[in-house]
Amino acid sequence: MKKTYLLAPGPTPVPETVNLAMAAPMVHHRTPQFSKIFGEAAEDAKYLFQTQNDVLILAATGTGGMEGCITNLFSPGDKLLVVNAGKFGERWGKLCEAYGMTPVWLNVEWGQAVDPKEVQAVLDQEPDIRGVLVQASETSTAVAHPIEALSKITRQRDDLLLVVDGITGVGVFPLPMDEWGIDAMVTGSQKALQLPPGLTLVALSDKAWKFADQSTCPHFYFDYKKERKNLQNKTSAYTPAVSLVIGLQAVLKGVKEEGLENVHQRHNRLARATRAGAQALGLGLIAPQAPADSLTGVFVPEGIDGAKLVKSLRDDFGVTLAGGQDQWKGKIIRIAHLGYVDTFDIVVAMAALEMALKKFGHPVELGKGVAAAQEILMEAY
Repeated sequence: MKKTYLLAPGPTPVPETVNLAMAAPMVHHRTPQFSKIFGEAAEDAKYLFQTQNDVLILAATGTGGMEGCITNLFSPGDKLLVVNAGKFGERWGKLCEAYGMTPVWLNVEWGQAVDPKEVQAVLDQEPDIRGVLVQASETSTAVAHPIEALSKITRQRDDLLLVVDGITGVGVFPLPMDEWGIDAMVTGSQKALQLPPGLTLVALSDKAWKFADQSTCPHFYFDYKKERKNLQNKTSAYTPAVSLVIGLQAVLKGVKEEGLENVHQRHNRLARATRAGAQALGLGLIAPQAPADSLTGVFVPEGIDGAKLVKSLRDDFGVTLAGGQDQWKGKIIRIAHLGYVDTFDIVVAMAALEMALKKFGHPVELGKGVAAAQEILMEAY
């Protein structure tokens, strides 16, 4: 027998109670019974996003929510500043190009967060830019971008939007939409929301809805104005992912019971413990200056193939982590600590990492990383 542990940055583990809720008999989506569930989930999502505006619930992945922001808020020919600090920043730019918009690339070294001063400089040079597209947490590099600082730049202008991919940020660390003035924010069900893939949640500011009124970009399924209109009747424009919405209702109730501040503190504690454990083993952080609380990335020791290490952790030890992409393929591992993750998941992750490194011939003092992580994890007890 081998028990398995899922500690990759999506999909993430689904709580047993949520699985049970989703296993209930199917209900029809155009009924008062389901509308009640849908309406409650949409209302509780406002608490998660810290907004008074509507939160749309769509059957799609997070990329679908990103695409919808492009097609609903902008028009062909618009210039959009793309913060490209990893694979998902690159995705913003590819979405722009797919719909005839002009990405203005602000390339950031992998492992670094964008400098708000550089964003301001680009906006000064090209004042006709209509949007700043950025990740809250760049999952490929484990970096957290300074969203609050960026929002201070964009909220001063009525002709400029801040559009945030919060897919591994929402429900992990503070991203208060209304307080900071974030104009559009997206998340996905398979990250901190502790659900299988299949839902994207999107919230827009009043300013963003005005942009939606002006957009000439074609769209059909991702029609945010149509979805907003249907939401007033506690339903969606098209067939929703019924079981996932039932699960979402359960998850958001749990978030409210734990308290969003406590949720953020838990993620921060798990992140600090993981970073401390990795550093105690002599592993270098890939994002030492601006680490995200959603996941921790570390460079593997010289001479070890990171892809083979990840494979061994999964197949031999039963612990699924994530490897690197593109220029970091085979060079890093990423340990996720978002969603349905707690103290002993981190203990397992550190112990497995120590044992796998030892198996690969790296000199490891077993228990050193675990002990360093435990010192921080004890803060919860």
